[in-house]
Amino acid sequence: MPCTTILVGKKASYDGSTIIARNEDSANGEFTPKRLQQVLPQDQPRSYTSVISHLTIDLSDLEPQRYSSVPNALDNEGIWASAGVNESDVAMSATETLTSNERVLGADPLVDLQKAVGKPGEEGYAPEVPGGIGEEDMVTLVLPYISSAREGVLRLGGLLQRYGTYEMNGIAFSDLDEIWWLETIGGHHWIARRVPDDSYVTMPNQLGIDSFDLDDAEGEGLEHLCSPDLREWMAENHLDLTIKRGECASIFNPREAFGSASDADHVYNTPRSWSIQRYLNPRTFVWEGPEADFGPESDDIPWSQRPERLVTIEDVKHVLSLHYQGTPYDCYGGKGTAESRKRYRPIGINRNSQLAVLQLRPYAPSGCRAVQWMAFGSNAFNALVALYPSVDDMPVYFTSTGETVSTENFYWANRLIAALADAQYGATVADVERYQMKVGALGHAMLAKTDKLAAEAPLDARSAVLAEANERMASDVRAETDSLLAKVLHAASMGMRNAFARSDG
Repeated sequence: MPCTTILVGKKASYDGSTIIARNEDSANGEFTPKRLQQVLPQDQPRSYTSVISHLTIDLSDLEPQRYSSVPNALDNEGIWASAGVNESDVAMSATETLTSNERVLGADPLVDLQKAVGKPGEEGYAPEVPGGIGEEDMVTLVLPYISSAREGVLRLGGLLQRYGTYEMNGIAFSDLDEIWWLETIGGHHWIARRVPDDSYVTMPNQLGIDSFDLDDAEGEGLEHLCSPDLREWMAENHLDLTIKRGECASIFNPREAFGSASDADHVYNTPRSWSIQRYLNPRTFVWEGPEADFGPESDDIPWSQRPERLVTIEDVKHVLSLHYQGTPYDCYGGKGTAESRKRYRPIGINRNSQLAVLQLRPYAPSGCRAVQWMAFGSNAFNALVALYPSVDDMPVYFTSTGETVSTENFYWANRLIAALADAQYGATVADVERYQMKVGALGHAMLAKTDKLAAEAPLDARSAVLAEANERMASDVRAETDSLLAKVLHAASMGMRNAFARSDG
């Protein structure tokens, strides 16, 4: 899936939280409805079978935790749980589809489903061979069973080594102290790096880690982890491009070894990192003009960066909604030309399905530390809603997405708003911005009030306090969303081409 990720270390965030966030985008020409749900231990499968790869994995000897997830509303392609937080206050976002190169995919081919040939008993019959795991499966197979971000890396790494994968992906894990980013390398290999506490990471659909220490990964694993045979596999297949062929230094550049730098990347991927880092570090580098340190098509934009100021939830929402505002590349702007305004792929695109911002707050009362900020639909026109995931169920407004278009749920209401507002951007942008600010303010106010109420309640009663707050939040957000829908519908109706100034009567 085409997506965009930002990871914010605890010393780079405004309140000491770890924050991981990702837009999940539908494939070109598709719009995948999403919903929010809680998965209770009794509802977690004890034997899991992937719809896409037909792989079955036994989970019966594991004890699952409750966790939140953002699955597809339709089950024709599997669960695709996308993002969530478990009872141990561990968050996971999966996945960011990545690019690779021919050398990697030749050295460790992806593990695709091999369909049966013929029928049993016929000459030449070959039975079906399942494929590996993929984005459809990873949250369901990992998040219920881990108690730290590091454990998440190791569990997923073990599954990749055993079963393989049929696609290149990046996966984020966080707890109250650490954030880890894992990238799959070919069919069975992987690397993972701890996000520096004082930095943020930008990830478009491109393999991103730009420095890796094999000695640390094979030793204490303080900042780096990897599949156990990575050094030998790289040397055998001549993958390290920073040293003489046949050798493998301790520190190398995975982006050069395992990734891509294609013409397609320069249109689809690198401009997104440029746009985010240009916003969060406007004075650190020169971003435009002939003397620019980095431009939209630069292949060496850093994986991690220290921000010029602390990063807020609103910053995360803004950068994951960007469409190159203030540049000749803004599809809604007046700068540049008709060609330049369509040159690069926006972050806030029409195909955004959902945005989950997973915030883990060390200062909040026990049982209340996790916040799952949620938005559905195109990020240029939606709002981020604060919800507590430490509950047994979520409000119906967020869980009830179906195939039928309806204003009864948050997903479809936002899809309608975006389609109408896009056609009348100038007439609706002020109303959209007021809506986004109002819903964001409601979220911060709800968290402040509910944290105090929960702190005064017994530990075993806190989940009920949070659930009640979520319901109030859903009611308030629905009222604001319905109001915005009415406003953009009016503006779009006034802008219809068959309008005429003279009224009947």
